[in-house]
Amino acid sequence: EEDAEVEGMQYKTIKTFHHGIRVDAIAWSPETRLDALPPLIRFCTAASDRKLRLFTSDLQDKNEFKTFDGHSDYINDLVFAPKEGQEIASVSDDHTCRVWDLEGNEKAHFVLRSPGMSVCWHPEEDFKLMVAEKNGTIRFYDLITQQAILSLECEQTPLMSADWCLKNTLKIGAVAGNDWLIWDITRSSYPQDKRPVHADRARLFRWSRVNENLFATTGFPGKTTTQLLVHHLGHPQPILTGTAAVGSGLTWHRTLPLCAVGGDHKIFFWVTEM
Repeated sequence: EEDAEVEGMQYKTIKTFHHGIRVDAIAWSPETRLDALPPLIRFCTAASDRKLRLFTSDLQDKNEFKTFDGHSDYINDLVFAPKEGQEIASVSDDHTCRVWDLEGNEKAHFVLRSPGMSVCWHPEEDFKLMVAEKNGTIRFYDLITQQAILSLECEQTPLMSADWCLKNTLKIGAVAGNDWLIWDITRSSYPQDKRPVHADRARLFRWSRVNENLFATTGFPGKTTTQLLVHHLGHPQPILTGTAAVGSGLTWHRTLPLCAVGGDHKIFFWVTEM
């Protein structure tokens, strides 16, 4: 957008990490910086062997990785503490949410009533963790007292994904069954708004990071093409429809209304209006 002479998108590979085993989820550390010296790349993966792996690189001589062991089933989501990035939270099919330090020590452990599907940590709510369970319950935990302080109900299952709005801490969104659902946590523990979107079940929900009324959902993977829909709360119909072959994952750009989905040896990008 900034350079009129660039056709489409340009990118260069700055580092390749060999992981060696299927990656199910990935999270970036807020400490990651390419505009400082030395640069720092830090991210954590959840893999099919039920372990977390923390990668750290300065793109020169320092290339470290640590393995965190503890979950007894597949890990569905993970997130770094949003400000300092000194802790990682993960949720798993083993009915737990765990908080780790960067050495792999377990700092907190919450027992869930069903598989944990999503975990979110909001930069304006440092001491709260949002955990979404497959049975349709979304709970907020106080990390100081390690107690649940609030819960929301979908009233439908399976809940596959939930997200905490960056631009408005009171807004929570999720997909369960074929529908997206949205809560205002000050108003009720039941959704204020919901709509069927994906006939073959919905898989992921992600808020835009620049507009509290914009969000994206994806249909279930495993089909030859995965459907991506971008929704605006002011519009009855999706404002953008896309498809990705073997689609997986969903993320928004930090400052632009641009979202991306991983596909078959490709990454697909869509730009929408604010």
